[in-house]
Amino acid sequence: MINFEEELKKFHPSLEVEDAEDAIYNHDLTDMTDVLMSMIKEAKDKEI
Repeated sequence: MINFEEELKKFHPSLEVEDAEDAIYNHDLTDMTDVLMSMIKEAKDKEI
C-alpha cells in the first residue's frame, strides 16, 4: 500500500515549473484593462 506521508516528504517541485512561474509573475503583461484604457485614450484624442 502507498504511504502518502512518505511520498509527500520525497516530493520536490520541478525546476522548470518554478522558472516558468517566475517568468510569468515578473513579466509586465497587458491585460484587458490596459487595452480598454488605451482605446478610450485614442477615442478622446480623436475627438479633440
